Amino acid sequence: MYLGIINGWSDGCIEAVSKKGLKWVEFCVNHNYDSAEVLAQADRINESCEKYGVKVGSIGRWGMARFDENGNVIPEALQHDKNCIDLASKVGCPVFNCGCNYVEGKSFMENCDLAVSYLADLIEYGKERNVRIAVYNCDWENFVVEDPAWSVVLGRLPELGIKYDTSHCINRGGDYLAEMEKWGDRFYHFHIKGTLYIGGEHYDAPPAGLDDVKWGPVFALLYIKNYNGMLSIEPHSGKWEGAVGQWGVDYTINFIKPFIMPEDYSYDENPYMP
Repeated sequence: MYLGIINGWSDGCIEAVSKKGLKWVEFCVNHNYDSAEVLAQADRINESCEKYGVKVGSIGRWGMARFDENGNVIPEALQHDKNCIDLASKVGCPVFNCGCNYVEGKSFMENCDLAVSYLADLIEYGKERNVRIAVYNCDWENFVVEDPAWSVVLGRLPELGIKYDTSHCINRGGDYLAEMEKWGDRFYHFHIKGTLYIGGEHYDAPPAGLDDVKWGPVFALLYIKNYNGMLSIEPHSGKWEGAVGQWGVDYTINFIKPFIMPEDYSYDENPYMP
């Protein structure tokens, strides 16, 4: 596993990742960005990444409807997703994260059929470009966030993965450890984001390590499930900005690092030890 953070794709943003002592960055080319304009910067992004020793571990597009009210694919949306996959291919990024919105007026299974068809297209497009496709477990213009949708959609698409964030499960009232135990072998990308509840109500999304998530059991399951992808820090709180916000990022980096087994870890075999 390797630690990185969500940030922008400008030269300054990539430099900022490096200054935090991180070597991986995630780009969120969300619905409010023109994916073609970002794609056009691929060569410059590669130059910046090489200059600062940073690699792109994930690209995603959140908050965009892929289907209209009749269940038809929105051509512009499909092109945005394919632009993001092209960008991932050009910058050496292994995974693209997306979702599928629920079409009101259609049944659950009809929506699953739509999602399977759309995501199958992206999987084939990505396969030609060495980019895997994952659905994010956030419900922002996306219903493929948990069971039973996972069982249906991922059951029919064995090459589809999951971008997992424990906070989304918690905020829906779910059991994130149970989800990880069942679905952890399909994780292609993983977010490090805190969540805090007071009196049973969601209060904030503080830096990971200063929150309610049981990070020890989380990492135990990641290792059991042989996850070996990016751990992407997602600063997500308006209460943590300025100096305290930057300190919070530093805190999370230092908190998470001890959970990551070094790539060069070595040991002496001992028949009396596990």
